[in-house]
Amino acid sequence: MTYNTIRYEVEDGVALITLSRPDKLNAFTPEMMREMIDAVDRTDADDAVRAVIFTGEGRAYCAGADLSAGTRGFVDESQQSLMNTDGSVNYSSEAARDGGGLLTLRLFESRKPLIGAINGAAVGIGVTMTLPMDIRLASEAARFGFVFTRRGIVPEAASSWFLPRVVGVSKALEWCYSGRVFDAQEALDGGLVRSIHAPENLLPAARAIAREIVENTAPVSVALTRQMLWRGLGQSHPMEAHRIDSRAILSRTASADAAEGVASFLEKRPAAYPDAVSKDMPDFYPWWDDQPYR
Repeated sequence: MTYNTIRYEVEDGVALITLSRPDKLNAFTPEMMREMIDAVDRTDADDAVRAVIFTGEGRAYCAGADLSAGTRGFVDESQQSLMNTDGSVNYSSEAARDGGGLLTLRLFESRKPLIGAINGAAVGIGVTMTLPMDIRLASEAARFGFVFTRRGIVPEAASSWFLPRVVGVSKALEWCYSGRVFDAQEALDGGLVRSIHAPENLLPAARAIAREIVENTAPVSVALTRQMLWRGLGQSHPMEAHRIDSRAILSRTASADAAEGVASFLEKRPAAYPDAVSKDMPDFYPWWDDQPYR
């Protein structure tokens, strides 16, 4: 796929995905959604990529949906199956699905760690798209806003699931009820981001986190750990986690990675893990029951 709204670069095991509509403050469009999903497909398929960083070009990270076309900016009307023949909305149609949710669900499925380097305004989908990312860092210039109620709509991108799990339900409700825009310090205090950085230090800080992962960890173990923790948020009893932990420990203990991990520790040298995400995931993966959209 040729990218028109993002840039995709890989260096030293780290993919950098940059939202690139700076003249529009990187406002989100259906085209950007499709390109971002394709880019995550690429990172998952490329064993040379061990971690992924997202950032924005120019002053903003993403200023929300592109509303230059009015309310049509909220819905991709390229598919004609949205309406039934009687004029009612066909809610079960693929065309009825929220585009932000298509993106965040793909991010949720990622086998690689995702890091958000939020360089400026992150509003609406600009902030909700960051919620499935594993680590978020903010520039001092960053601003955040779950502004949906101020636009007469509601939170999207599956943020009603992600946001309370990231910051707690009370803070999530406060930010979503008010729809106000807040600064990086409030985002830090509320648990939305891990740290605040001067603008020139933001990407170096994100890369430092990514490099720590790249240089020290087994990629299959990281991929499993990511899904174990994220999917564990929906488990109703610790026994569910115990079942998955037991399978993962059993399979990983028998792996070439585990042998290398122990040997490198005993020999006091850096590990060179041989297993690859593209071909060495354990036979019980994926263990969840993915339900088709209904």
